[in-house]
Amino acid sequence: MHFHKMHGLGNDFVLVEGSEVPEKNYARLARRLCDRNFGIGADGLIIVLPSDRADIRMRIFNADGSEPEMCGNGIRCFAKYVYENGLVERESFKVETLAGIIIPRLEVKDGRVMSVRVDMGKPRLAREEIPFKRSGAQGTKVVSEPLEAGDRTFYVTAVSMGNPHAVIFVQELDDCEIDKYGPLIEKHPAFPFRTNVEFVQKCNERELKMLVWERGAGRTLACGTGACASVVAAVLNGLTGRKVKVHLSGGSLDIIWNKDDGHVYMTGPAEEVFTGRLSLI
Repeated sequence: MHFHKMHGLGNDFVLVEGSEVPEKNYARLARRLCDRNFGIGADGLIIVLPSDRADIRMRIFNADGSEPEMCGNGIRCFAKYVYENGLVERESFKVETLAGIIIPRLEVKDGRVMSVRVDMGKPRLAREEIPFKRSGAQGTKVVSEPLEAGDRTFYVTAVSMGNPHAVIFVQELDDCEIDKYGPLIEKHPAFPFRTNVEFVQKCNERELKMLVWERGAGRTLACGTGACASVVAAVLNGLTGRKVKVHLSGGSLDIIWNKDDGHVYMTGPAEEVFTGRLSLI
């Protein structure tokens, strides 16, 4: 099987075309390939597939074999791969995902993708859309609501970017103990499908710093949908404007929550690390 190892700000993926995969148990394959000791090593596995609804289809599986609806860093890697390998020819195209149709727009120089701007669509904010199973009227937003995890109470703003996010604003990221509380919040009963967890520190009205605990992957260097959700949450809490640079452990993303159409736009890099062939015997 021919594979490509790629990353977006250090959030890394094994990417393969569906035609290369002899078995269709993608969850089992993800667990094998993403293992950092006995496999290639990655946060997730991306499968490139044909689509009858869009130009091309992306499926993504976390390192534990679970399948998220979307991945912001993953779709930038996906878009770079399919363009540079001739699977799409336009610099803007439609990608079918479990979160719906996502539209990347590429910045290309000499045939190489330099950065990717992705229309991530409208955030979903109603508590039943996250979903967030705590008391509250249907259709209302979850903004800075208390949530107990272990021995602490956190104030959570819940946002879905096609996948669920629990955004928590803190004074200092060094004090958040993400490795302790991230998994507790990820699996909290309030989130029946589990959730991604973002601890966010405001720098100023145009910049945020973020740490992420990803559902099904654990602590990662970056999360594109998490950066989008954090900006939406910051606006809802009156902390920033709608155009924000989000600094993550692996680098920075530019996020805009457009007031006119309500869509969130994410711009950032994607890189290929290496390619190879793997025997699945």
